[in-house]
Amino acid sequence: MGERPIYQPGASSVEGLPTALQMFHNHPPVMAMPHWHAQVEVNYIIRGSVHYRMNDHAIRLSAGDMCLFWGGQPHQMDESSDDSIYAGAHLPLVHFFRMRLPESVPSQLMQGATLVTSATDAADRENFVRWHSYARSGDPVKAEHAVNELLLRVERVGFEPYRIVPDCKKLAAGEQSSQQSSRVVARMCDFIAGNFLHDIDSVDIATSAGVHPKYAMSVFKKSTGMTLNNYVSLLRLSYAQAMLLRDGANVLQVAMDSGFGSLSAFNKSFRNIAGMSPSDFRRDMRSGGQLTSNMSGIQSQ
Repeated sequence: MGERPIYQPGASSVEGLPTALQMFHNHPPVMAMPHWHAQVEVNYIIRGSVHYRMNDHAIRLSAGDMCLFWGGQPHQMDESSDDSIYAGAHLPLVHFFRMRLPESVPSQLMQGATLVTSATDAADRENFVRWHSYARSGDPVKAEHAVNELLLRVERVGFEPYRIVPDCKKLAAGEQSSQQSSRVVARMCDFIAGNFLHDIDSVDIATSAGVHPKYAMSVFKKSTGMTLNNYVSLLRLSYAQAMLLRDGANVLQVAMDSGFGSLSAFNKSFRNIAGMSPSDFRRDMRSGGQLTSNMSGIQSQ
């Protein structure tokens, strides 16, 4: 048996394209270290089994299981059986908050929980493969069709048995996201997706959604557990994470190209999520070292 493949964060486009909806279908390689990205992840296990280490819990999934979690929390697939195959997608928040999920689910996922369901069937196995094929077809109509079908499938989770790991259902009513507030959040995410590399603030974001800045900040915090500034920073950091691993990457240039106004602001934000400086992150990634993450700062500020 040959050497098992290892996923190196930054090696794919998921970190470097934080506002893109991407689908996948492959053998899931174990990860060298935890990573993060600014999309909600949907994983459907077609064959074999995998084990995930999340920020504060671990889960094992087998064939027929499907999970949904917020990629902004550092996570790592540390076990993947030799025969494992999985499929799924990375959903930017603009898509996530347009879905009609059970009212408490978005808040629970954004707080770091994982939704797991075994209520799948043979149609899911065929559909995930087809959606991936459509997404890669080069035909925009097929790609849009695949996205729409995928989102409807994820919404169907609310009609069938599922569990939240860990169990954090006891959310205050005010922290649950209504459909109206979700639409406002989706509009803000749409604007941020197109402008996060530029100099934007809460006033710009609120104006794009047609709401007052104080309301924009409040509803976004209640829906995602993050401030608007936290989310903009997370998109920039995800983008920077991939750029740092390019040959010849200059940390100062990465900071500027990622939308940070200064190297000091970039270093502070990067340490907040990764627990180390950008330079140390790049060194450790290239040497296969371990990432010590500190997501508490990103989520609670």
